[in-house]
Amino acid sequence: MRPVEIYTSQLCGFCHAAKRLLSQKGVDYTEIDVGREPEKRAEMTQRANGGRTVPQIFVGDVHVGGCDELYALDRAGKLDALLKA
Repeated sequence: MRPVEIYTSQLCGFCHAAKRLLSQKGVDYTEIDVGREPEKRAEMTQRANGGRTVPQIFVGDVHVGGCDELYALDRAGKLDALLKA
């Protein structure tokens, strides 16, 4: 399975929803809390091509986007393949 990284903040409902979906699929992920590590926000923004909101989700070197994009991939049946690629 490809490594998954998710940039989050503690009070973000979309972050919790994205993590819940990944957990339901049995996916281990690395969480980077930009609220607790504010210096990581610049890294996130650069990796996400200017994306400043959380969550920002990466599967391997693929930038998925946020929670809505993650769920859209799952509904389209493409998330499992991306995770396993």
